Amino acid sequence: MSKGKILIADDDETLCYLLKEELVNEGYDVDTVYDGKDALEILKKKSYDALLLDLEMGEVSGQAVLKFTREYCPTTQVIILTAVSEVRTAIECIKDGAYDFISKPYEFGQLCVTIERAIEHKNLLVQNKILASKLSSSAPSKIIGESPAIQNVIALAEKASKSDSNILLEGETGTGKELFAEFIHKNSNRSDKPFVAINCASLPDQLMESELFGYEKGAFTDAKTSKQGLVEIADGGTLFLDEIGELSLALQPKLLRFLENGEFRRIGGVSNLSSNVRVIGATNKNLMIEAENKNFRRDLLFRLNVITLTIPPLRERGTDIILLAEYFLQRKSPIRSLKKLSPEAKQDLLSYYFPGNVRELEHMIERAIIFSEGDIIFPKDLNIPIEGFDFTKSAYGSERVIPTLAELEKTHIKRVLDMNNWSREDTSRVLGISLKTLYIKIRKYNLR
Repeated sequence: MSKGKILIADDDETLCYLLKEELVNEGYDVDTVYDGKDALEILKKKSYDALLLDLEMGEVSGQAVLKFTREYCPTTQVIILTAVSEVRTAIECIKDGAYDFISKPYEFGQLCVTIERAIEHKNLLVQNKILASKLSSSAPSKIIGESPAIQNVIALAEKASKSDSNILLEGETGTGKELFAEFIHKNSNRSDKPFVAINCASLPDQLMESELFGYEKGAFTDAKTSKQGLVEIADGGTLFLDEIGELSLALQPKLLRFLENGEFRRIGGVSNLSSNVRVIGATNKNLMIEAENKNFRRDLLFRLNVITLTIPPLRERGTDIILLAEYFLQRKSPIRSLKKLSPEAKQDLLSYYFPGNVRELEHMIERAIIFSEGDIIFPKDLNIPIEGFDFTKSAYGSERVIPTLAELEKTHIKRVLDMNNWSREDTSRVLGISLKTLYIKIRKYNLR
């Protein structure tokens, strides 16, 4: 695997040739240009970890290239290659944003150390950007579960991680799709590169496009500097697009173009840039149905679902419910007062439908820790909603009010509507009733 991508910009062609040979032998990917104008052009098209830059280069000086690099690709680390007579200018360049300078004739070992440190600095900058852009998550740091349903998906995810193919993760809300995306990334050959996540439902179109692809200085009113997009930041790593089914039809062609050839354009830009990322999409929708309804591009779907993994809902994972509940108890209980579930509380958890899946279980346990008295959590502390409760399995079925047939029907219709994102056509098809009957039921039960 390459140690990094380096651009050498120097008008001394012999020096460029020799330096490239030495750096390639050290494991770097290296490009060379011999004047500042060519440096500007290649920097518009490709991203680099480090730029070795001569100050004196024809009509476009090294200082002009440095200024462009700071604005256009701010994570690229610039190392000035300078003659002794230019040291003062090199120091000024450091003030303007260069990482360091090396005096000619250089000592190759010292140059390699400087390059390694510069790339480490660049990686730290990227990680900071990732932390700033990534949505906070309270999901467990590892996949918890021993049931055949979850173990089968883990095994498939492990196999899928070894490829560079795009992956689509399907599953209900709260099943842990981002956790699986991180698992795939950590087990892939990209694990030492960035993992960047963005929720496609969280931003309006223009902001989403600027987050994904970046923008040029002056592209719009507040664009006072250029900004790298997440596809650039994730170069070499993994880009996780959560709720990809919510991506607008206007943005889908731009994502499709990027998936086809790895090329994109910043907002306001005229040059094509490229980035090598593996894309993992996640959705709680049936994208095939969305494609049939013209809400999602079929060609984009086929680009995404080279590998499709379906994450099972919590209700299909058997005793994983208790395993996860006890995991959350350990994570969230006070250190000196670790709380435990009573046998009756465990039975009630196993009897619940969990429409919100693992996320709902986590919040339920956190709430029970806060409101329970003593070290034992009882059914009353869990405050399980009556909707979605299987009374035939409940340890306390005799103590609860048995719902009427109408209440069960209302709960079931509401659940199926939620599962299908309130698509009446899909819901009526799943329930096996006419669209007219469904509308009557919605009005009858005042469902919202």
